[in-house]
Amino acid sequence: MSRPTLRTLWKPLLVGFGAAVLILWLAFAPPGLLGKADAVGYAVCHRITERSFMLGDRALPVCARCSGTFLGALLGLAYQLPRGRRGKLPPASICIALGVLALAWAFDGFNSYMHFFEGAPHFYEPQNWLRLATGTGLGLGMALVLLPIMHQTFFTTFDDRPAIPNWGAFGGLLGLAALLNLVILTENPLVLYPLAVLSSISVLTLLTLCYSLLLVIFLKRDGLANTWRDVWPALVGGLTIALLQTLVIDAVRLYLTGSWGGLGI
Repeated sequence: MSRPTLRTLWKPLLVGFGAAVLILWLAFAPPGLLGKADAVGYAVCHRITERSFMLGDRALPVCARCSGTFLGALLGLAYQLPRGRRGKLPPASICIALGVLALAWAFDGFNSYMHFFEGAPHFYEPQNWLRLATGTGLGLGMALVLLPIMHQTFFTTFDDRPAIPNWGAFGGLLGLAALLNLVILTENPLVLYPLAVLSSISVLTLLTLCYSLLLVIFLKRDGLANTWRDVWPALVGGLTIALLQTLVIDAVRLYLTGSWGGLGI
């Protein structure tokens, strides 16, 4: 009987290490489902109460701008997935529109940031609905770029067509994004609770996908997968790194601030 080697054991070791990191993160994060969601948001967002939507007397896990960004990205991913393994970016005109949405996000963010400084010039009064809308635009762009790159990087073969081939498909996505924003702006607790959890799931999803891509490229395993089943080790590795990043940032921020709450302004 041949002895186990690293070549045969690396997948169980990867799963075991990932499970250990997950258990450690769950033990460190605040209790409850919203507590875990807060811990995810705590690692990527300032969570300033005045710049966040409220679920009762508590802010959502991420601010209004980040809520739009991460929920928009999750919507964009979900919108593309049923269209198959398409690996081409949207047409140039739609990419330009996505660039304009990204610039709107940057401009509104800069204008909002200037309000931290008394007497600093600004163009208009920041509003959470603007933060939400511009964040959603950026999130859609992230999803429409990320998923085709994943298909190109992971798989041996992919459909060389864009998942968003025309303005009709893009308009449908924009319509869903607008509807999502209107639902959030109702600030109905029955709606905000699941969206709060989904926003944190989206944070981990995006981090997992990005780290999975980097792992596949770094290990020179790109273009080898035939199905999503072949990609699971990269996804587990990406999720493990995402959880480690979240855990480290949470620990450092908690040590420096002594609170799981948002930054004071």
